[in-house]
Amino acid sequence: MTPLQPVRGTRDLIGEDQRRHTHVVETARRIAGLYGFDEWSTPIFEDTAVFARSLGDTSDVVTKEMYTFTDRSGESVTLRPEATAGVCRALVSNGLTQTLPQKVFYTGPMFRYERPQKGRYRQFHQIDVELIGSAEPLADAEVIALGWDVLKSLGVAGDTVLELNTLGDRESRDSYRAALVAHFGTHRDALSEDSRTRLERNPLRILDSKESCDAPFIAASPTIGEHLTPAAREFYEGVKRHLTRFGVPFRENPRIVRGLDYYSHTAFEFVTTALGAQGTVLAGGRYDGLVEEMGGPPTPAIGWAAGVERLSLLLPAPPAAPAPVAVIPVGAEAEAAALDVLQALRHAGIRAETAYRGNLKRRMEQANRRGARAAVILGEAELARGVAQVKDLATGGQTEVALAELPRRLA
Repeated sequence: MTPLQPVRGTRDLIGEDQRRHTHVVETARRIAGLYGFDEWSTPIFEDTAVFARSLGDTSDVVTKEMYTFTDRSGESVTLRPEATAGVCRALVSNGLTQTLPQKVFYTGPMFRYERPQKGRYRQFHQIDVELIGSAEPLADAEVIALGWDVLKSLGVAGDTVLELNTLGDRESRDSYRAALVAHFGTHRDALSEDSRTRLERNPLRILDSKESCDAPFIAASPTIGEHLTPAAREFYEGVKRHLTRFGVPFRENPRIVRGLDYYSHTAFEFVTTALGAQGTVLAGGRYDGLVEEMGGPPTPAIGWAAGVERLSLLLPAPPAAPAPVAVIPVGAEAEAAALDVLQALRHAGIRAETAYRGNLKRRMEQANRRGARAAVILGEAELARGVAQVKDLATGGQTEVALAELPRRLA
């Protein structure tokens, strides 16, 4: 019988891979907590309309990548391809639009049917931050600073660059959209098929095209900076001033865009050259219209998402596996006492393990294979005196310790 394998685009997290993954998530969770963000969890699948509304019916995610199916009651449901839409739906569903701002941290698996490649899978994981209910430039800068602190705490900030742009307000975007239609319209016949479709429905999305035939026209296209209203320009300047105060370095990139109408003002990406073509590791922006799309009132919001797999690849070294203490009984009488010692160490917060069979030599060999830092050896003579032999497996030194003192000495 052929052994079963993981589905293409998925993978198992074991050993070093799991430690890297856990380190990224726990670091982000800790930093988000320092900024006052609380963790939410939402269902792994939603009504398809949640994502069709939020991602736009012309996006590649909606048209090509979503895992959508009809359940047994005939309802269309979709495995979540991203977190923000579910968070905004939860905000409205749970009546939280009256208690703003809400500062949300989120983590979990996402699903997209796309070509697997380095750091990108069909089941992948994200960390996600959303600040909902604040319309001030300071909110944008603080959310970006949080992301910068996560990258610094992971030791990968030196491999990334923050690229920043503004999408302006609605008046700015309407003027910019008209300029893009005029520009790309003169080259319509030379554009890719997808870009010709986007020219009619959402010309900003042409700027995201990866088709080589579109590249020269994108490079020559106008930028939104030429179309910003005074209010939009002042908002952008405020974001940059606050970022400077937070000590977050950035460079401006006028080609960063978000195609949907509910996006406004700040758009940003932390990019790297260390992962090949897939250079974005953390990205986000302001989405002041999305809560309204979910049936709530007009609500300002800013957030970002980061790929756990990509950040894991950037880690300079995997976190070390926790080194346990091995408890080794010698003789039948010591077996029962070893269980008491095991539990006493565990209840004191010390990782402790024991082999289930074997003589002293075999158990010591297993302790070394498991990377144990110390061995607690219990024989009948030691038990009679209420002590154990504690061997430091790094130095080979051995000392006698009272049983009651083991947790304190090994802490």
